Amino acid sequence: MKKIQLLKQIQEQGVVAVLRADDHEQVIEMAEEAIRGGIKVIEITMTVPKALRAIEELAARYSSEPNADKPFAIIGAGTVLDAATARACILAGAEFVVGPSLQEDTVKLCNRYRVPIMPGVMTIADAQTALELGVDIVKLFPGNLYDPSIIKTIKGPLPQVNIMPTGGVNVDNLADWIKAGAVAVGIGSDLTKEAVATGDMSCVRKQAERYMAAYQEAVGASAKEGAAISS
Repeated sequence: MKKIQLLKQIQEQGVVAVLRADDHEQVIEMAEEAIRGGIKVIEITMTVPKALRAIEELAARYSSEPNADKPFAIIGAGTVLDAATARACILAGAEFVVGPSLQEDTVKLCNRYRVPIMPGVMTIADAQTALELGVDIVKLFPGNLYDPSIIKTIKGPLPQVNIMPTGGVNVDNLADWIKAGAVAVGIGSDLTKEAVATGDMSCVRKQAERYMAAYQEAVGASAKEGAAISS
């Protein structure tokens, strides 16, 4: 049930912060600012030095359990290239795993421990293979190679696939991706670039607030449109 709960929470939150930094202390600070700004799903990439330490510290501070004593946030790992790294991330406290590509051994490892795995896909063949391996959400990556209409194209032959575009999603086009059928979106450098350039990590919080406002507006608009069509 925990895996199902996490997948539901990720889709309800809708926005995943994909965080890269020069060291684990900086990425922890970015994560906390993003959480303050309303983004509750945090992906710590394995390109960060001592990334596992960052996951451990954040997992100790936050909980995905709704009624826990700790503040709510879901901490996961990204840029996971192999099963060994996935297992290390899970042991460090990661509650979901994301990869840039589809690696069968990594998917099997995560399924074994009932941990949500979101592998990167670029083609319908990738998406079909992911479904056959038991993947619940695929990461369309890099998203900036596609127009949001690609989701409808993929869902033509595979209507059951859940797609999370990552890379190239920004405040201006987020609504287009949600309207196209994305179950969530991953936000990378656009969330943190101002903070990195200025050294002011509060910029991450402010940008996170913008993203969550844009997401809520997009969801509301999609709901209204759906209600209008059904009536």
